[in-house]
Amino acid sequence: MPSPFAYLEPRIHGALGNVIDPELHRPLTQLGMVAGIDVDALARVTVTIQLTTPGCPASARITEDVRSAVSRVRGVAGVHVEVQLMSPAERAALVTRLRGEAATRGVPFGPDSRTRVFAIASGKGGVGKSTVTANLAVELSRLGLIVGVIDADVFGFSVPGLLGIVDSTGGIRRAARPTRVDGMILPPEAHGVRVISIGMFLEDNASAVAWRGPMLHRTIKQFLTDVHFGDIDVLLVDLPPGTGDIALSLGQLLPSADVIVVTTPQPAASEVAERAGALARQAGQRVFGVIENMAPATRDDGSVDDLFGAGGGDAVCARLSQACGATVPLLGSIPLSRALREGGDTGIPAVLTHPDDPAVIEFSALAELVAGEVRTAQRTTGEVVQAAS
Repeated sequence: MPSPFAYLEPRIHGALGNVIDPELHRPLTQLGMVAGIDVDALARVTVTIQLTTPGCPASARITEDVRSAVSRVRGVAGVHVEVQLMSPAERAALVTRLRGEAATRGVPFGPDSRTRVFAIASGKGGVGKSTVTANLAVELSRLGLIVGVIDADVFGFSVPGLLGIVDSTGGIRRAARPTRVDGMILPPEAHGVRVISIGMFLEDNASAVAWRGPMLHRTIKQFLTDVHFGDIDVLLVDLPPGTGDIALSLGQLLPSADVIVVTTPQPAASEVAERAGALARQAGQRVFGVIENMAPATRDDGSVDDLFGAGGGDAVCARLSQACGATVPLLGSIPLSRALREGGDTGIPAVLTHPDDPAVIEFSALAELVAGEVRTAQRTTGEVVQAAS
């Protein structure tokens, strides 16, 4: 005999359509993760959900979100959530549906993609390129964009730590591991930013990576093809310093990416920074602009702390503009900031905690500029697609 409360089932299904998988970023109902809804004669509901992998790190959150969503449906007297695992065939079908046939054949971030790719480059190390990447990513997310980050600095990875994506289980500090669904890798998320790094696949943060060209190329290609970022607006790629194998691979795999060059004001950094822009030009990439980090800062007493000198960003812009035959702008000049450094140490970027800090104000302006560029490009792409159809 059917339950007198069977009429609740479509309402419950509708409520479950608002429960988002925190790793796949889609409703459970779209992912085929709702295996059953049963309402008994007392209006008590049993929802059966199917997870992708055993030990899924999002299991507890999904279960609680399902229970909460169904409990709010008027007329439901109680909720029980049962958890099962997808079969291999169901997982394979999910991966195909998520990635699509085009994504399984190559890099999904081509010139016709809605995702705008910015490679963050520098001529030398120690200029704060990763700090710029992390804070810019979080600030873009705060502006409403969906943001992904690839930490492509394989030898000197630091983005997981800067964003607090760490696991200290057993006293060993290491980057949190991503979830795998068959051949698909789901990037962890922190502060609204989806991140992948080679550090997430090592035993601890002290492990050294000693790879040569072919292995490096294969790793970067895997990050671009096997990691499921979803429908993101912006992908920031934190490159290693210099003009080595990884920068060359990225030029081959993402020739339509824009390059942002990071430098400090001192000549020792600014003179070398130009080489990163030169490599981008050789790969056919556009030099989007220059960011000057560790710029002079004004102290409380009004004096100026120019520890690394001044004017290096403008100098790089002038030289790159001449070499490119087009204006390469100075996108921002980020002053020395204790808050910025402390945020990197704690894994909570300064853009979240110190809105009045001069460096954070500069990051806000930088993010507004980049977000405007992304939204303009998306509108143009949408208009072209609409016209073509």
